[in-house]
This record gives sequence, structure tokens and C-alpha cells, in this order.
Amino acid sequence: MIQVVVWRDSGQQIRGIDLDGHAGYGEEGEDIVCAAVSALVLNMANSVEAFTEDTFSGEAAAEGGGFSFHFTGEISPESKLLMDSLILGLNQIREEYGEQYINIRLKEV
Repeated sequence: MIQVVVWRDSGQQIRGIDLDGHAGYGEEGEDIVCAAVSALVLNMANSVEAFTEDTFSGEAAAEGGGFSFHFTGEISPESKLLMDSLILGLNQIREEYGEQYINIRLKEV
């Protein structure tokens, strides 16, 4: 199962996201849930870097499916939209394929 933690501040603004694990959907190497989640999170991180001046720290693990992304400064409206879009996509994957493959938790920083 992919474990997702969405970090929000007291104003409910998304400050970061951590992911760990693999969905385990279908056969190994053909896991479309993992592939979809990976595409969404990597595209979000690359988009923040390419289209905004926002500062962040990020890391993707070579093994184990780990990914971490956290804003380190102010968050632009563009980054807010990109994070909201990511969360929307992750929730849609969970609704389509089931909670047994992806768990999303909200935590306050």
C-alpha cells in the first residue's frame, strides 16, 4: 500500500507531502497505481521547480517508493494550484482503485 501524508499548516495550506511504499496492484513491474502516483508527484515537483520561484526540499528514494517534498518558504498561488491538483489526482486514484492500494492522511505541521 502507498502511504501518503499531506502536511498542512494551521491555515490549511499544504506545506508538503511524503509518500512511501508500493500499491501492490497487479503483477510486479506492471503496477498501474504506482505508475500513476509516481507520474503525479514527479510532475508536481518538476512543475514547481520549472514554473515558480518557490523554495522547497525534495527527495526520491532509489528503492522502496519513498518520496518527500516540502516547501521551505512562501508558497505562490501557482504552487498552491499544483499541490491542490496533486491531491485531487491522488484522491481520484484512491476512489477508482480502492483504499487498499493508497492511504491518504492529513497532518498539521
